Amino acid sequence: MKAELQKTTLLNVDTATRDWYVADASKQTLGRFATQIAVVLMGKHKPSYTNNVDSGDFVVILNAAEISVSGRKSETKEYDSYSYYPGGRRVQKYAKVLEEKPEFIIMQAVKRMLPKNKLGRKMLTKLKVYAGSTHDHAAQQPKILEIN
Repeated sequence: MKAELQKTTLLNVDTATRDWYVADASKQTLGRFATQIAVVLMGKHKPSYTNNVDSGDFVVILNAAEISVSGRKSETKEYDSYSYYPGGRRVQKYAKVLEEKPEFIIMQAVKRMLPKNKLGRKMLTKLKVYAGSTHDHAAQQPKILEIN
């Protein structure tokens, strides 16, 4: 008697189910927080993960202004931008960026942990970051995402 073979099922865009999660960034360390958010955006926390399909979930991050970094990074970390013109390099300190646009800090940290291709850019659109404790996605009934 032959043993029955189990078939591997691969996801496609139509069969992928996406949930909504809300995570609180207050009292969290930036790098550790961003890695766990990136895993949820990619869908690696699901048993049906397929690497060539965007099977991840939506994530809403609250209190982005209260994120912290370890060590002396708050004084030494810098964010570069370049306009591709001579002398077009702009450098901003972490403390100034945190004060002006704290959403940018979390978006950049998560973006750099996603794949560097079209799929990674599509995954990043499922990330919603807010500096305060209110968001516009109550209609989606997001579940609370526990971050250790």
